[in-house]
Amino acid sequence: MTEHVEILSIGSSKRHRAESRFRVYGIIAIVLSLSFLLIMVGSIATRGITAFKQSFVFVEIDLPADKIDVDDIKGTRFGKLLKSALRDRFPEATSRKEKKLVYGLVSSTAEYSVRDQVVENPELVGSRAGFWIRASSDVDMYLKGYIDAELAESQRRLNDKQLKWIKQLKTHGHVESRFNTQFFTGGDSREPEQAGILGAVVGSALSLLVCFLLSFPLGVLAAVYLEEFTTQSRLNRIIEVNINNLAAVPSIVFGLLGLAIFLNFFGLPRSTPLVGGMVLALMTLPTIIIASRASLRAVPPSIREAAMGLGASKVQTTFHHVIPLAMPGMLTGSIIGMAQALGETAPLLMIGMVAFIVDVPQGITDAATALPVQIFLWADSPERGFLEKTSAAIMVLLVFLIAMNLVAIILRRRLERRW
Repeated sequence: MTEHVEILSIGSSKRHRAESRFRVYGIIAIVLSLSFLLIMVGSIATRGITAFKQSFVFVEIDLPADKIDVDDIKGTRFGKLLKSALRDRFPEATSRKEKKLVYGLVSSTAEYSVRDQVVENPELVGSRAGFWIRASSDVDMYLKGYIDAELAESQRRLNDKQLKWIKQLKTHGHVESRFNTQFFTGGDSREPEQAGILGAVVGSALSLLVCFLLSFPLGVLAAVYLEEFTTQSRLNRIIEVNINNLAAVPSIVFGLLGLAIFLNFFGLPRSTPLVGGMVLALMTLPTIIIASRASLRAVPPSIREAAMGLGASKVQTTFHHVIPLAMPGMLTGSIIGMAQALGETAPLLMIGMVAFIVDVPQGITDAATALPVQIFLWADSPERGFLEKTSAAIMVLLVFLIAMNLVAIILRRRLERRW
């Protein structure tokens, strides 16, 4: 008897040690996963946080009344006036090459900024006015510490004379760092200091709108038919298997499908949110159908039995009682599917949404790009200024994804019923 008890005790202690080791392994796995996640997010945030700031240079410009038509200010070439002001600010730049270096201290689109400010304040015409002008990307990178002044002149984009002029501007307080509103209000640009995400965000929003309007009703109706009205025939089982398989198909396959059908066969316009939304709808349909069927299964059979016992037909029972109770789960699955579609790049590349689009789209048939595609384009650009823009855009995309998942969680907790 004593030996039997000792054997049981030894076996029990071994099981407890095994359980303890399993808990430790689980904790280690969680800590490692969180560590990798923090490293990734921290790296992106460290690189992208500086994109929310932009350097500006103060320049005093003469606005002679004889060179500016007050009735047609937009027709004035402010570029000449700006270059003249920069030459006056740095008179030591005498050669043509040195003058080009001086002009390179400010953004290539600075003259339009001056023009817009004069249009808003026409009383400046005929006076000498000061303007805060967006600095060039190279100057901005230097002021943010991304260009090492200790490197040899041949190894950096700013030469010694430009560094000297920048220091003069800093000494006189003519350099300032401001919040970069252009990043949120502008479209894409070849110049890093002018590039913004508004066009990409609007393009993504329009594509998701088309995607939701197509995929949600089709997905819900398909799930209702498969779960409530169909019989367990061989054909229906094949359909169910294919729906489950489609949920695992690589997204680029849907892009190829959209290219072949929507663009080549139907001739729909390339690089538009309309086609992008249709392709994303094809991709999210399996997810919505699967989530909707799971929500319908979660409704207790007693609800159906009670409704039909009171004389309701199958259609009335389904649409008046079952679907309203399953709708929170359906919406949750749809939002998660939309979040997945928001982060997709491959299918949009296949239908041409990789084009360089400056203007913000006004409708679903206007040429547009999407936020993930914009990130892809900036990541492929050689300029150092686009690196921080890429990281900042990733941060914005992560915020949208987290917000959509939070909305799904909140909807599920507030609307779901426990039986």
